Amino acid sequence: MPGWGLYEGTTPAGVPYAVMNLQGRVFMSSNDDPFRKADELLQKTKAKIILLDFHAETTSEKIALGWYLDGRVTAVLGTHTHIPTADERILPGGTAFQCDVGMTGPYDSVIGVKKELVIAKFLNNMPVRFEPAEGDVRLCAVVMDCDEATGRARSIQRIMLQDN
Repeated sequence: MPGWGLYEGTTPAGVPYAVMNLQGRVFMSSNDDPFRKADELLQKTKAKIILLDFHAETTSEKIALGWYLDGRVTAVLGTHTHIPTADERILPGGTAFQCDVGMTGPYDSVIGVKKELVIAKFLNNMPVRFEPAEGDVRLCAVVMDCDEATGRARSIQRIMLQDN
C-alpha cells in the first residue's frame, strides 16, 4: 500500500525533523512527479531538518532533484540501485547529497539476490523466483551533521561496514 511520503518527529532533545520518501519516474512505474510532490510535502512541514530518501533508478534524476531542492532540505539521499556512489557532497545551498547510499545486505550477490538466479534470468529471459543471497554482508549508510536552527548540512560521510 502506498505511503504518505512524509513522516514528522522530534529528537529526544526536542528538535523537530521530517523524513520524506519519494520515488523517481525514469524506468519506474508511473508515479507522481517527485519534483512537484516535494514542493507539496515541504509546504506541510515546519521542520528545519528534512531528510529526503529518493528511491530512483537514474543518477540524472537524483542529481536534478538534489539541485532542485538545494537549500530547502537538509539532505537528498538516493536509494534503489543498491550500489553506493562516491559523490557525497554539500551543495551550495547547504543540502547534503549522495546519488545512492547503497544496500545493507549480502554483497556476494546481484543486488542482494543469489547471483546464480539472476544470471540464469539474464541468460534465459525467463521468470525466476528471487531468493536472498548470503555472504559478504555489508551495511551502507551516511553520517551527517547539520545546523539545528537552519537545517543546513555541515558534513556528510559515506560509510560501508563489512561483516568479517
